[in-house]
This record gives sequence, C-alpha cells and structure tokens, in this order.
Amino acid sequence: MRTFQLDRPGDLAEAVRILAEDEGARVIAGGTDLVTLMRDGIQQPSRVLDLRDLGLTEIEWQPDGGVRIGALCPNAVDDRRLAAEYPLVVAALRAGASPQIRNMATFGGNILQQTRCAYYRLPEFACNRRDPGTGCAALRGDSAKQAIFGVSDTCNAVHPSDLAVALSALEAEVLVHGPAGARRIPIREFHPLPGDTPHRVSALRDGELVTGIELPAAGRGRVSNYVKFRDRASFAFALASAAVVIERAGTVVLGARIALGGVAPKPWRAEHAERALVGNRLDEDSIAAASAAAVRGATPRKDNEYKVELVRRVVRRALSELE
Repeated sequence: MRTFQLDRPGDLAEAVRILAEDEGARVIAGGTDLVTLMRDGIQQPSRVLDLRDLGLTEIEWQPDGGVRIGALCPNAVDDRRLAAEYPLVVAALRAGASPQIRNMATFGGNILQQTRCAYYRLPEFACNRRDPGTGCAALRGDSAKQAIFGVSDTCNAVHPSDLAVALSALEAEVLVHGPAGARRIPIREFHPLPGDTPHRVSALRDGELVTGIELPAAGRGRVSNYVKFRDRASFAFALASAAVVIERAGTVVLGARIALGGVAPKPWRAEHAERALVGNRLDEDSIAAASAAAVRGATPRKDNEYKVELVRRVVRRALSELE
C-alpha cells in the first residue's frame, strides 16, 4: 500500500473542496471496500477523506411518509419502522454480508462499491474499468459470473450491491452534495452502463459525494420480496437476484417494479416483466409470463448462459412468495 494523506474534514464544504481540488482523493466511510482495493494496489489515492465527523447517520422520517437515510448509516440498521415499512431494504442488506461487515459498511459506500470481477481485482489482467484503454480480459476469459444485460465491448462486469437492487425496485433517490450545491439523482440514473467509459461507475460529478438516500412513501396494497441465488449459502455475491415490489387493489396488479442483481453492470430493471403483470391478477399465468419476459434482451456468452434460466427462476420465486 502506498503512502497517502489522511484528512478528516469537519463539514461538507471542506470535504467537497478537497475532492474538487485533488482528483486523486477518495472518500472512506466504513472502509470495507476501499481498504481492500488499496491493499491490493487496485486504487492508490493521494488523499483519503475520513467522513466520520460529518454525521450523516440519521434515519429521518418525512412528512409525506417517506424516509431519508444518511449516507453513513451502517448497514446493520436497527430501526423497527424501517423494517416494517421497507422490509425489502432490510432483506437485501441481510443477504449481502455478515453482521460484522454490516456494522462497518454504510449505505453510501454500499451503492458505490466496486465490482468483484476477478479481472478488475487482479492487476495483472487488462481492465478498462481499472485502467481505461487497456482492454477487458473478461471478454476473452471466463465469463461465468459476468453480465448478461447492458454489456459493451469494453466491459461486462456486474454490480455487486444487493442494497442497490432493492433501492432500484423502490425507486429511491440518491442525495449528493458538490461544488454546485445539493442535488438528487434517481437511483436508475446513478449507475451508468459501461459504454465507452467503463471507469465511470456512478453519476457523481467532480467534487460530489453522497449524503443520503431517500425512499418514497409506501403505497397502499404494496408487497415486496427479495430473492438471491449464490454459490454458497451465506454471504456470497449474487449470481442472480430479484427485488420485486407489487402494488395491488384486491387481486389486480396496479403497479410492478422488478430489479435484477448479479446480471448487469447496474441494478437492472426488468421492464418487460413489469408490463406482463400490470392490469392482471397475480396468479400462476401472470407470474409465468413475467418470468419469461424478465430475460428478454439478454445477451449471454457460453460460460454464463445458465444465468438466463436463473433469472427466470429467481423472478418466479420472488413473485410466488409474495403474501
């Protein structure tokens, strides 16, 4: 690990100023991702900003019934109202890591964590995400755990966050602060597809940092579920996952949101599956139609063709288990 300057800014303005002035500066919260990247030589920041003095840990309930969660709130969140009104968030967090890691990891860090693609994490392999313009070893190598949606000729890594998948299905907004002040970014726009710039892993502008996440109020008749399939029983990254949110009036589906994890460079909204449900009863026929529609547009390679069937099954199970 190379030497670096450690700063503990006393307020948001100071943190933003440092980030804007030094493009080599990086932010640390719980450190569950950045520390390993620095240790392995994947990232070598000139300065590290420890944000612990900024607060940003509160869960604030809004007058409209929504909730704002500070970026530094730990993933081992213990809030009964949050668990009752947004069980999808809690389920995704618990599926993502051990209690020890959840006590350290934060909401902001979770959605900003880097891919676990082995080619990115091992400096001896070419990686456009790590070193733009060097190529992508994964395109010629083992693609078993790579993306089947949203891939490009420059990168086919998957986003690792379980929380981000749940937030996508809940249509959350990410609150950020930067040199131009505060703004909101819909979670669907927060993680860009790789395209020709796979090194851009978020919509943050220079000098901006995440200050919180805001969830809209839960609607009447809303039910949700999170299903994750992985290599082993506990605390592994998803091969495929599905977060589903259904709003019903009686037996008829009024609204449906389905987000997939482990299969794209960002949480992937299965819009064809959503449309297969809206206006219909949530029964075996509509669930089967949604499961089949969820893989429309997939472009698997030989090593990860199994993910197509896996997506169908996690979507079917997530919908079938709804109460």
